[in-house]
Amino acid sequence: MESWYFIIDHLLPFAWTHHTFMKNALLAVLLVGPMFGIMGTMVVNNKMAFYSDTIGHSALTGIAIGILLGFQDPLWIMVIFSIFLAVAISLLKYYTTASIDTVIGAVSATMVALGIVILSRGGGFARFSRFLIGDLLSITPREIYLLIFAFAVIVVLWTAMFNKFLLLSVNPILARSRGISVDLVETLFCIIIAVIVTISIQWVGILIINSFLILPAAAARNVSINMRDYHVISVLITLISGIMGLLLSYYWSTATGATIALVAAAFYLLTLLLKPRFA
Repeated sequence: MESWYFIIDHLLPFAWTHHTFMKNALLAVLLVGPMFGIMGTMVVNNKMAFYSDTIGHSALTGIAIGILLGFQDPLWIMVIFSIFLAVAISLLKYYTTASIDTVIGAVSATMVALGIVILSRGGGFARFSRFLIGDLLSITPREIYLLIFAFAVIVVLWTAMFNKFLLLSVNPILARSRGISVDLVETLFCIIIAVIVTISIQWVGILIINSFLILPAAAARNVSINMRDYHVISVLITLISGIMGLLLSYYWSTATGATIALVAAAFYLLTLLLKPRFA
């Protein structure tokens, strides 16, 4: 971390860089941005926006379980619970006659209600409100190392599995005919989304984390002409939104996660205006 601080002090001699928490937050944005930009493209392609939103909101139950088990920091319980939920939703898709949006909606409603009931017992819900709006400025060096590890894992998985993810999003039947285990790949993709979303919730916030995942990818899709452009533009929009949102929240004294989401929304509206030119 000292090397990072040294680089920022010499390359960005601005008032906001004098604060260690801003240097940490900037590095977090540079790590989370590419992960969300890359994953968001496949989430949008697979029409899984509702799923990722469900994982985010269901984190309340993960937090509640962690608290019941006596953990001061419920992060790992949240991650384990999100993996369980991802697998459960994937299985329910194949063992129920209900539509997938009905299954996800039912799971989401149940998990949110359960989490709120447990956390509000005795009137103590207020102390968990930080998870709702997030606090990127509170990220610690130890947590940044966790993001670095997650980023490395995503890069490796995407390099190894991208073609399968892409073919699955385009035509599951064709993917199956090519010998791809569709069920396994779908479940793996769901788990990846669940873990990254859950890890990032405490800094981005449950209420708007799905916006940060979906808006840049949706904006990129409006102006992309091929898959490479789609990914590159999505990552660029995510990074620019993250940096701009971080700086604006510093000067406006607003919630960082929500400010980032608003900048991403502005990009989405801009690309909607540009879309006819690319059609």
